[in-house]
Amino acid sequence: MKTTFILLMLASLSFPASLQAQFTLDQVLGAPYTESLKGSKDGKYLAWVVNEKGVRNIWYTSLDASTPTPLTSYDADDGLGIDIQAVTPQHLFYVRGNGNNRNGEPANPASLSPVPQPQLLRLRLSDKHIDTLAAVGAMELSPDGTAMVYTKGKSIYRMLGAGNSEAKEELLLEVRSGASSLTWSPDGTKIAFVSPRTDHSFVGVFVLGTDRIQWISPGLGFDEHPVWSPDGKRLAFLRRPGRSKDELRNLTGGNSFEIWVGALETGSALPIWKSPADDGGFAQYYPNAPLRWTQQDQLLFYSEHEGWNHIYKIRPDGTGLTDLTPGACITENSSISPDQKYLYTSGNCGDINRRHIWRTEITSGATERVTGPAGIQSHVVGLEGNAFAYREGLYNQPTTAVLQRNGTPKNLGGLATQFPGNSLVEPQAVTFRAADGVEIHGQLFTPPQGTKNKKPALIYMHGGPIRQMLLGYHYSGYYANAYSMNQYMASRGYVVLSVNYRSGIGYGRDFRRAANQGPRGASEYQDIVAAGKYLQSLEIVNPEKIGLWGGSYGGYLTAMGLARNSELFKAGVDLHGVHDWAWRGRDFSPGGGWGLTEGLMEGATAASPIADLSAWTSPVLLISGDDDRNVMIGQSIDLKNQLDARGIYNEYLIFPDEVHGFLRYDSWLRAFQATEGFFDRYLK
Repeated sequence: MKTTFILLMLASLSFPASLQAQFTLDQVLGAPYTESLKGSKDGKYLAWVVNEKGVRNIWYTSLDASTPTPLTSYDADDGLGIDIQAVTPQHLFYVRGNGNNRNGEPANPASLSPVPQPQLLRLRLSDKHIDTLAAVGAMELSPDGTAMVYTKGKSIYRMLGAGNSEAKEELLLEVRSGASSLTWSPDGTKIAFVSPRTDHSFVGVFVLGTDRIQWISPGLGFDEHPVWSPDGKRLAFLRRPGRSKDELRNLTGGNSFEIWVGALETGSALPIWKSPADDGGFAQYYPNAPLRWTQQDQLLFYSEHEGWNHIYKIRPDGTGLTDLTPGACITENSSISPDQKYLYTSGNCGDINRRHIWRTEITSGATERVTGPAGIQSHVVGLEGNAFAYREGLYNQPTTAVLQRNGTPKNLGGLATQFPGNSLVEPQAVTFRAADGVEIHGQLFTPPQGTKNKKPALIYMHGGPIRQMLLGYHYSGYYANAYSMNQYMASRGYVVLSVNYRSGIGYGRDFRRAANQGPRGASEYQDIVAAGKYLQSLEIVNPEKIGLWGGSYGGYLTAMGLARNSELFKAGVDLHGVHDWAWRGRDFSPGGGWGLTEGLMEGATAASPIADLSAWTSPVLLISGDDDRNVMIGQSIDLKNQLDARGIYNEYLIFPDEVHGFLRYDSWLRAFQATEGFFDRYLK
């Protein structure tokens, strides 16, 4: 009788049309998403990877084709990545598979047997025939396309006949400490590379047909990112200081760096420019090409010495330093047109909440924005005839590939027929201030109107922390999934606030390197408290029903909120978060990636959720994969055990063999279904 009564009551209610049109999580999360783009060297061809519900395939077009062509037909949500290595008029080279963990095991989130190893594959464009060339994760094609080089262990191998059926592998040279950053000279007769050591590295050159390495001006620093001059007679590289005794890597720090230029004839090199302070680090590991040598005999490099990550040009003699991407904005990935005339960049210049594409004439420095004002455009590829391609996501459309010619963009991808683009809300840019006065940016998702009742609210925190959430689908698949989830929760009646807390990117070097962050004081946590109070100030929000969710660093901040302010944050979903900085500093890697020496461990513990468990009363859902390479699953195990000992309610969802940024669609879907159910029980 009770069930019948409830059903009759529900039948008598009149629901607003906006709520009747709710979409499913599978509809919004499972749309095709373009993961990467790769152009041919001549700029006439383009290929890209599309991920649809965990099934990754390669698409291809020439600039003159009317429609794009699918090249592969994989059909399983197996978690195997695809990385396009090179596109030629006849072939496409790509790697399928995943990298190794610290035990030398490739990621295998579908628990397949035998364990899939990364494979370098060659696809013939004329008939889509695929050959397996080698069990390696990356390669570099020679300028004429007839050979390739790659590393196995500490050796460099060459494969001749890369474009025909007689491809043959040969050992090229052995390097005592291994090799990376393999780079062919313009004439294809030499290979430059970096030989990494623990506390320094060298740039070496191997001339084909010889029997020894030529080291270029070896020193006591880390020499990295070698690039050839157009004539192949000189080499430039970046040098940063070598590692001092007991010095540990610190993600939030910086370093000085220099640009060196050397002559192959003598093997000697000299510095032509030095950063004023510790303006390197982020400027070298974050962009796709930290150093270039153009046909106009200009060196292009990234630096933050003026407070923002920009690209500068300088002559090889050290004169003519010019900022090519000026302004209070960040420049991210970049590309040069095949004719070497234009530099294409993506960044938030003129629109701090999005990403757009800019084109700069390298010789004159004249710059114009060539995409926008709506949407998120990134990862530009310069093509022939002033054409270019990029990835674009809108607030109501997941990221697709776009080709732009003569000012006209052409979307190369399609959306799933069930994608609910018309039902998504347009997030609004908001700002508020933390207790110490720092201005914080966020994106506010408000649910469709239809009831006057105050609504539960969620705060989402990105990971990294070197990330920035935007007013649309993100160019990172991990955060595109999070954006879909925020949209879905808004459609289910939640007010959602995505917070760009201090230590993230997009707001300048000083914001990213804010004092006392993370294990040195958790200064960014006050931004989360400020976000909670901002939500409480909104008339639409129920101030007693605010939850937290986030992954990685966002998981850390979720646990911090529950541990320190359960009276404000009534429930949380913590995906693979750090809960004990001191443990990470001792056991994850030397210093944990944050430069945590023994003298900092006491403060690191105090800045951790485990330091405040006595005040933790709110329920939490812990989600993690057990092959996590970024945050040990032990962090979640230990937190659960400590919560259990104190009688604090917790739930968990674990994915065997899954990694940090879940590789399978099934993992994302199940994680978000569990998240929705958890918040519905505790906040609705």
